[in-house]
Amino acid sequence: MSNDLTVRVPLRLPSATATFTIGIAGYLGVNLSPYMISALQQAIGADVLTASWIITATLLATAVTGLAIAPLCAGPRRLAVARGGLALSVLGFATAALVPAPAAVIGGLIVGGIGAGGAVASGGAAIAAFTNPDRVAGFNGLANRAVVTVILAIIPLIGLAPIDVFGALAIFSVVALLVSGWLPAAPVIAPKSPVAVAEAVPVDVPPTAAVPALEAAAATSRALPSPRAVRIAGFTLLVSFALWAVSEDSLWAMAGVMGGAQASLTPEGLGLALSGATAGGLIGSVLLMIVGNRLGRAVPLAVLLVGGGILKIVEGFVTDQTTFIVVFIAWNTLYALAFMYFVSTSSALDADGRWSAPLLAVYLVGSSLTPVIGAALVEVFGFQGFTVVLGVASFVLAVPVAAVAAFSTRRERAEASAAAIELQEVPA
Repeated sequence: MSNDLTVRVPLRLPSATATFTIGIAGYLGVNLSPYMISALQQAIGADVLTASWIITATLLATAVTGLAIAPLCAGPRRLAVARGGLALSVLGFATAALVPAPAAVIGGLIVGGIGAGGAVASGGAAIAAFTNPDRVAGFNGLANRAVVTVILAIIPLIGLAPIDVFGALAIFSVVALLVSGWLPAAPVIAPKSPVAVAEAVPVDVPPTAAVPALEAAAATSRALPSPRAVRIAGFTLLVSFALWAVSEDSLWAMAGVMGGAQASLTPEGLGLALSGATAGGLIGSVLLMIVGNRLGRAVPLAVLLVGGGILKIVEGFVTDQTTFIVVFIAWNTLYALAFMYFVSTSSALDADGRWSAPLLAVYLVGSSLTPVIGAALVEVFGFQGFTVVLGVASFVLAVPVAAVAAFSTRRERAEASAAAIELQEVPA
């Protein structure tokens, strides 16, 4: 684990490998959930609905654990949480893969899901330890999508038996456990000391040359937002992110049904749309890596949420398969970019990962129930009304999200200035 606890650290291959691998291990069950449902059906002889609910319970276990354990990942226990969670994941998923008894399979999945929550929280917290959160979020998105795309392509070639699917989850957790020692520690910038008892001590008057530095330090201290303001911004971001997750993943969950009913979308067309969406996400990751923080966060996030909302509404009125696929890919590209900006915003709010740690768990809480929520909205409003509701949700959420993003940029700059002054030596 990184030993530099004074400032955010640059992104280096070892620390990036550990951070991204642990994060992917925690979230891999979400990406493999369709395969997990098929494997679970084979393992216990359940129907699709029963298997779906068990996998949903597994994902909720990941989300709840990630939220509960996130505070521990914002301090010195981050590595212990990561290793403990990954060890549980290995144990749980290996049991589900190797023990044919239904109780062992179901119990193993739940235990594995709980362990994945520790990986989600620790990996999310570690992202905040790096300088330039926007570029790091781009690298993280690229690594995540590239690795997951390869795994999604390989597993069907091997098979969808329990040992193949659940075994893949266990093996990837082992890999993450092996590289966990490179996980960056939580930086400590301008730690807050308790109020000391007054004591008579000699006072050294600093030389004139030191006065500008002291004045700069005082000005920087005043510029740092209060802890209360950071907490309000953090909770606002988490709530907005959960609601945004519902609005985005509801469309993802209903895309096949809606496309088939409105645009005569074929299974091959759906496959093309999903593949194109993955490619769009990769392109978005590369763009963010290149742009970094040059554009700030508030304006890009607002534009992405509004643009995504418009595309969601358009999708509900499309009746041509080709247009449906093109709009779907464009929407998912904006979604991927916005997702990464959410990650960078949470990272910039606090270098110790206090807000980036629970972020993905919050998203998982919102997204795990979207098939049910999406179906209910379609039943009430129809497909067109459904997409209008989702689009309006994006428009409304753009306001608080942009405000928090702007706040995070100011916070990051003030924090960087404080760290720079802290590292300067005052002339004797």
